[in-house]
Amino acid sequence: MQRAYSDMREANYIGADKYFHARGNYDAAQHGPGGVAAAKLISDAKEDSQRVTDRFKHGDSGHGVEDSRADQRANEWGRSGKDPNHFRPAGLPDKY
Repeated sequence: MQRAYSDMREANYIGADKYFHARGNYDAAQHGPGGVAAAKLISDAKEDSQRVTDRFKHGDSGHGVEDSRADQRANEWGRSGKDPNHFRPAGLPDKY
């Protein structure tokens, strides 16, 4: 998951967020049931903390809720072993 996060920060590519979510979870899932469990724990904690900070920034507007759900769908996709390239945006360099 750390490599996917580092690559996401380095790529700084608009529209690639879901791809990197799926890829990080996919990579973790390749390490077996422990990897799947760790990826779920980390992904859930990240999304939960983001919802809290969004609430402080934007109040009870629902800002970010749909994006968080979409992130979680991408996380689940990757954890289930499905190809993260499903979320790969056109033009993202092959390096990633």
